[in-house]
Amino acid sequence: MADTMTPEQRSRCMAAIKGKDTKPEMIVRKYLFSRGLRYRVNNRKLPGSPDIVLKKYKTVIFVDGCFWHAHRGCKYYRLPKSNVDFWRAKIARNIARDYVNNVDLELAGWKVIRVWECEIRAVRGREEYLDKLYEKIVKPVSKPLPYSIPEEEDYDVAAEPEGEL
Repeated sequence: MADTMTPEQRSRCMAAIKGKDTKPEMIVRKYLFSRGLRYRVNNRKLPGSPDIVLKKYKTVIFVDGCFWHAHRGCKYYRLPKSNVDFWRAKIARNIARDYVNNVDLELAGWKVIRVWECEIRAVRGREEYLDKLYEKIVKPVSKPLPYSIPEEEDYDVAAEPEGEL
């Protein structure tokens, strides 16, 4: 199906899409502020310029749009029928960039949380989701040891000869 807008109209529409201070981002920010968390917004010194930076908790939050970051299985993510190659490549670059930013931030010691637009878009369930997000931020998660210490029963005692020495 052909685009119903002229290239100039389409360009104007696409240029009007905001990258900062989006409605889902503002919902998350207002909620976190109301719970007493203080944060910085769009810190350009960190990889990916996270939407919300909670330095006290060494946590960053990205509020991702379902279309722009390809939220699979979401009703808001659907590849356009026109100019498919362009959109497929653009969204693939976004996903790759998100992955690299996550890795860079985690290697620098930051906890990375990604919030999907659809998870907070609907009013029903939003408060519960935001409560879980708050808990995820303020409650430390104990990391497992990089190795495990074997328990006594893990040793193969049957391999040792029993009886007389």
